[in-house]
Amino acid sequence: MLEIDRSILEKFETQIEPHQLRGAKVLGYGEISTVFEVDGLPGVACKRMPLFKSVTDAETYARQYATYCGNLKTAGLVLPEDRTEIFDQPGKPVVLYIIQQQLSPARFVHKLLHQLTDSEIDALVIRVLTAINHVWEFNAKHQPGLQLAIDGQLSNWVYMESGELFYIDTSTPLYRINEKEQLDPELFLQSAPSFLRWLIRWLFLADVMNRYYDPRQVAIDVAANLYKEQRPDLVPRVVELINSSKPAGVDSIIVKDVEKYYKEDKIIWVVFLALRRFDRWLKSTIFRQRYEFVLPGKIKR
Repeated sequence: MLEIDRSILEKFETQIEPHQLRGAKVLGYGEISTVFEVDGLPGVACKRMPLFKSVTDAETYARQYATYCGNLKTAGLVLPEDRTEIFDQPGKPVVLYIIQQQLSPARFVHKLLHQLTDSEIDALVIRVLTAINHVWEFNAKHQPGLQLAIDGQLSNWVYMESGELFYIDTSTPLYRINEKEQLDPELFLQSAPSFLRWLIRWLFLADVMNRYYDPRQVAIDVAANLYKEQRPDLVPRVVELINSSKPAGVDSIIVKDVEKYYKEDKIIWVVFLALRRFDRWLKSTIFRQRYEFVLPGKIKR
């Protein structure tokens, strides 16, 4: 297990003001979390999830996370060293930190797309698709008793100079036991504006929860990620690679499928982020309440 000085992270959590960040650098943003490099904790990435009503809820999530990671490893994926920490402080929701060994930023696959030759990119994409297929092979052996989901987009993989391919997006432990989702879907709504949660639950929640169990949807998402990473020229070639490596019984995809998915997905997340910013303004300015989430600036898509 990864070793850290818990007291440093506890001090950071005690003083954190999401609207005026000090003592850390933001490494990335998720829909329900923010990833920090905390001063005094070099070499680790700390994903802060201020989602929970009780320590018991956070402990349940941490156990689900450990189970999910263990199953991904059994399926054949390589994951960074990790640990979890829980903090319960007055005036805040209970916060779970998922802490991972920090891997070289330059070796993230979406960054390597801008450095490698076409043939090297093909080989790397095939490595990613093969790793994703390990999850579908695992599911074929274990379902309906156990079924794993995966968000396979290229920014979730790190290709080390040693040749190891790491999967890092493990903090949303989506898995089903006997076809029943184990993760509480309401956690996805904690970062959404409270006055719109009913609408998001009605329109989007089932789709977001289900898409990562579907090999075809995951493959389309991998290709669509190329638009966000400013390499749309690679989409036709990656579609070919996907179709040549897809599991048996999964329908082929075409470029138009990817374009349609990307446009729809972009609209959803742009609107969602705009609503979160409005919610932050409403809570902090009008109601003088604390807003727990750190939001990104303008995202290039």
